[in-house]
Amino acid sequence: MIIDSYAWIEYFFGSDKGREVRKVTEKKKCYTLECNLAEIYEWSKKNKEDFSILYKIIIAKSRILAINRKDWLRGVEIKLEKRKRVTDFGLIDGLILAKQEELKCKVITGDKHFKNIKNVVYLS
Repeated sequence: MIIDSYAWIEYFFGSDKGREVRKVTEKKKCYTLECNLAEIYEWSKKNKEDFSILYKIIIAKSRILAINRKDWLRGVEIKLEKRKRVTDFGLIDGLILAKQEELKCKVITGDKHFKNIKNVVYLS
């Protein structure tokens, strides 16, 4: 299961959604993409959170996955395809789905861009 930035931030808040994410990390093999790590780092800076603590949690609960050239190119294709229906679907969102396709796994998120997408566990 790929845990995206939204899901990790809910986890850190300890919200109801975050508790769902915690359950997933206890039962499933989980992954975090490098690009999501960067988004979480940015969030931690904006919110004056200690990234080193968050990072330790992330690496204890998931495996960090690199993004390669093939992922970037497939991410662009997915972004363009999804933009036909969701006007602000982003490249990072496309990357997440590209990696999800490659790994044949699910994504857990509450990001509105992923609502009603196959193989997404949507936190609502």
